[in-house]
Amino acid sequence: MKTSLRAIPKRGSLATVAALGATALLLTSCGAPPEAGGTSSEGASDYTGCIVSDSGGFDDQSFNQSSYEGLKKAETDLGIKVNQAESTADTDFGPNLRAMVTAGCDMTITVGFLLGDATEEQATANPDSHFAIVDFNYETPIANVKPIIYDTAQAAFMAGYLAAGTTKTGTVATFGGIKIPTVTIFMDGYADGVKYYNEQNNKQVKLLGWNKDAQDGSFTGDFEKQDVGKQLTQNFLDQGADIVMPVAGPVGKGAGAALQEAKDSGKDVKLIWVDSDGFLNAPEYADVMLSSVMKSMGETVEEVVKEDKDGNFSNTPYVGTLENNGVALAPFHNFDSEVSADMKSQLEQIKKDIISGTLVVSSEASPKS
Repeated sequence: MKTSLRAIPKRGSLATVAALGATALLLTSCGAPPEAGGTSSEGASDYTGCIVSDSGGFDDQSFNQSSYEGLKKAETDLGIKVNQAESTADTDFGPNLRAMVTAGCDMTITVGFLLGDATEEQATANPDSHFAIVDFNYETPIANVKPIIYDTAQAAFMAGYLAAGTTKTGTVATFGGIKIPTVTIFMDGYADGVKYYNEQNNKQVKLLGWNKDAQDGSFTGDFEKQDVGKQLTQNFLDQGADIVMPVAGPVGKGAGAALQEAKDSGKDVKLIWVDSDGFLNAPEYADVMLSSVMKSMGETVEEVVKEDKDGNFSNTPYVGTLENNGVALAPFHNFDSEVSADMKSQLEQIKKDIISGTLVVSSEASPKS
């Protein structure tokens, strides 16, 4: 796969998709034929925006879901029609993309690093169709593909600093789903945030699960097996970690389950979510949700579709940063009172320093300027 960047993060029925009925398309691995979808009311736009998920599905409470919600918001705000194809395995990517082209989609959003090759293949074969891909950038730009990428190391740095300054045991952890750049970029930033906290405060908080210098750490091997994520998290807890950041899409729910069980047994443990605000998107873990490393995927998808609908398509990559609010550290919600005013002030200063360039956050997976 020729790239310079990552991706990543509840399988089963998706209520919002099921409610679409005849107004939308949901493809599965059985290769159902595309149907006209989206808004059909009088005066609706003839423009059709489409989306293809990776194997995590549109109800992953992570990057697929956030991107899908952005397209659905565009349907409401812009009056466009919407089609969608939900992948359940990597082998679905090509057929689902071909189905979107056949369905006459004006723009097709593909979600995730793993769709890089399939998107390139279909874009090259269909130069009159427009595509946008979340969490992937091409070394050689493709005229009809707009990359949507994020410098998540910046916000993850803040999360690492927060974790190091909040831990009660002196040990925190992270793990990934698949070892790809859009996963390791989170882990790099998190590791550097922990390191920076130690340097600034003369502490020795230990990080489990990732060695940035060696680019080696703990991975579950996919974005699907929640039981593996749960066991890995339990292993971290057994080693003394009390804060864990999974970068693994739906597998993160396994981490949430392990932490929730630990909390129910009386342990003071916390979870840091990624991609979206986990307190809102994974509310079943609200009792352990310290914060989240967010990417503005929904807002960006809607804006990219609007630009294309208005005739302003560009293949120039969108790069989300702290400065343009493309990435951010989520509110602390139920844990707000446990995060000291001093820590909040330090995090705000770190954000300002990263934006100004005073503090440089780097990762091998960071978008190249």
